[in-house]
Amino acid sequence: MNPLIVVDAPKRWSLEIPSAQVVSAFEYLSNPEFAQGSGRKVFNLCRSFKYQTAGYYVSLLAEARGHRPLPSVTVMQDLRLAPIVKIVSKELDDLIQSNLKRIKATTFELSVYFGHNTAAGHDRLALALFNAFPAPMLRARFERDGSWRLASVQLIGLADVPETHRDFLVEQAGRYLKRAPRRSKAAPPTRYDLAILHDPTDPMPPSNSEALRKLIAAGEALGIRCELIEKDAYGRIAEYDALFIRETTFVNHHTYRLARRAEAEGLLVIDDPGSIVRCTNKVFLAETMARHRIATPRTLVLSEENAREGLRSLGFPCVVKQPDSSFSAGVSRIDSEEGLEAVLREQFASTELLVAQEYVPTEFDWRVGVLGGQPLFACRYGMAPEHWQIVKRDSEGVHEGDAETMLVEDAPAEVIRLATRAADLMGQGLYGVDLKVVRGKPVVIEVNDNPNLDAGVEDGALGDALYTSIMQYFLTRLEAR
Repeated sequence: MNPLIVVDAPKRWSLEIPSAQVVSAFEYLSNPEFAQGSGRKVFNLCRSFKYQTAGYYVSLLAEARGHRPLPSVTVMQDLRLAPIVKIVSKELDDLIQSNLKRIKATTFELSVYFGHNTAAGHDRLALALFNAFPAPMLRARFERDGSWRLASVQLIGLADVPETHRDFLVEQAGRYLKRAPRRSKAAPPTRYDLAILHDPTDPMPPSNSEALRKLIAAGEALGIRCELIEKDAYGRIAEYDALFIRETTFVNHHTYRLARRAEAEGLLVIDDPGSIVRCTNKVFLAETMARHRIATPRTLVLSEENAREGLRSLGFPCVVKQPDSSFSAGVSRIDSEEGLEAVLREQFASTELLVAQEYVPTEFDWRVGVLGGQPLFACRYGMAPEHWQIVKRDSEGVHEGDAETMLVEDAPAEVIRLATRAADLMGQGLYGVDLKVVRGKPVVIEVNDNPNLDAGVEDGALGDALYTSIMQYFLTRLEAR
């Protein structure tokens, strides 16, 4: 169905936007015809968005109908909260200072039309504001007292748009509506839209390009239109039904903020924000595994005060980890007391807590993929050549060991059972549980919220069925809603 542009008085709307239907706020709110069609895009261009005005109710009822309003009620409320505007001002401070450094006045107003400004030089700042407060039309006010700060952001209506800006507004609205890729006539119909977040510049992404292609093909075959997005899609995430994060996640990072925004907009999200918080912090993992009596190597949480005593109690060699380490980075092995001080000084430079584990050497690590509480695949990762981890970094680059993937039923049953128990404590998303078998018994090393899904590795046993299983899980969860 065509997107809807909702305005107060269509007769006063003189702008032509192809492929969009213009309706009045009254008609949208009262005509049962417009209550149909879950997933329909609704661009709310009413003149007022105050509580209980027509503009407010257009977005509120759009959400109730399963439509995708821009702006959402959440954005309307955020713009009323001064602390949120201050937070955004701090987050964008470097961009604000560099973008406005040539402005001589002490105040400056920036109009934002679907994430763009009429002056190309302000486009990056306009897009950043749109990502923070997704709305068709915004006006931001900046003030300078020594340095620039974002003083306020408000939603504006068509009456607030200067006549000289209206052609530009139509152009940007048309571009925004055409952003979704065109589908071929032979492509099967789709019921849901799924965004796959990735970073094409990442040298070690969670999914290689071939795996992303296979995920998209599996989704399309099941009626899920998949689109690769990057971090600058923050402002339009509400256009989708689900978000699949295929980028390395951190809490203090755009991946977490995007997951939070998507969840707030009602999307099905993997990795969900809770899983990111739980799995990216090894202090949380250590406490959770101990509380639920999940077998692990002997593990201690260290502060600067107890670190030396704790490491001596573990014995040498032992392993020390940054709480948010990933892909074997931020992990050090201490072989003797002589190397203790240098490692602790380096590791405590960026955190007040560390995790230490007894060193348990093995020829390979197990990785069990768990999706929605069910084991999906099992993989044995060999150690990198002449190294004690599966990934080795040196001046020549990144080196990895061999990998062997097998069907779940071909892996040791006790490994699968323990991995599934550990994953269940994190949530119902997609997890990669790392284990070792020590003295004949499996122990959990960690649970990853963003496990690798690489073509040629993790799909080695299931083939394309791996990607179909993941997309079928999305479909089942979306239909259950």
